[in-house]
Amino acid sequence: MEQFCDDFRAGLHDLMRWRRDVRHFRTDPVDEALVQTCLDTFNFAPSVGLSEPWRILRVASDTARQAALENFRTANETALAGYDGDQAALYASLKLSGMQDAPVQLAIFCDDTTSKGSGLGAASMPEMRRYSVVGAVTQMWLAARAYGLGIGWVSVLDPDRLSRDLKAKEGWHLVAYLCLGWPKEESLTPELETKGWEHRARHLNIETR
Repeated sequence: MEQFCDDFRAGLHDLMRWRRDVRHFRTDPVDEALVQTCLDTFNFAPSVGLSEPWRILRVASDTARQAALENFRTANETALAGYDGDQAALYASLKLSGMQDAPVQLAIFCDDTTSKGSGLGAASMPEMRRYSVVGAVTQMWLAARAYGLGIGWVSVLDPDRLSRDLKAKEGWHLVAYLCLGWPKEESLTPELETKGWEHRARHLNIETR
């Protein structure tokens, strides 16, 4: 097996630290070959039963992007109504989507009905297909960061409405709506921590049985 040097391991550690959820994008286009290089990392990702259940939709048309943006705005208003006082004011100040600026937008689905893999692992834990998609997204995220690109995962959405608007196939379940592009700025600190919404745990809690 390939042995990696200390410099490689240190660089990989730095890459994981520099991976951030980006919401502030420049509007500069991303070369299509680079986008494809990032997407190609899905081909290296592990998946339960080798089912490769990820399905990717490029959200490129003005109609599709506007539908996704309106979906976010509606969901964001609903979420805001669930907070009160200072927390509501803080929530309202957060930028939770880069959808208006990011040049590349992707809707990543899991095909819950795929026969690939013949149900190995997914028969007992069907959610493993969706976890496989999350793993593939994370792998692409790190690759994109290595090229200086940023990715933002938009979770304030109505997934059923988005699936209808994007005409996703029956049996596909939305896992991630991703914005990809060149970040306006870089930081080692998550924006939600910078804004005071939450703080990253200092220690990993591990229990022994």
